[in-house]
Amino acid sequence: QVQLAESGGGLVQPGGSLRPSCAASGLYARIDIWGWYRQAPGKQRELVAEVTSRNSPDYADFVKGRFSISKDSNRNIVTLQMDSLKPEDTAVYYCYVKTTIRGYWGQGTQVTISS
Repeated sequence: QVQLAESGGGLVQPGGSLRPSCAASGLYARIDIWGWYRQAPGKQRELVAEVTSRNSPDYADFVKGRFSISKDSNRNIVTLQMDSLKPEDTAVYYCYVKTTIRGYWGQGTQVTISS
């Protein structure tokens, strides 16, 4: 059974940092893409950042220069370093992996930026 276990969300003040991570287990196919998406209340889910198996990252414009995605292919873990957080970054953050067969979603972790 495939599982994506996310952790590291929480509540921080504006300007703070968080570092959610996602551990994938039960996968037998190669992971081609690792990604993080987010969904704020009343809005559609949107891509935040993704990284390929060749370590080529891509970021949404609204996080460039503030967020950094990294992966550990040996341990099947992807991490999103989030700095200079803003109230508009508040959302549920979802881990996503795409294997050679299909994609999988995590259950989401809440990130709240508030003073």
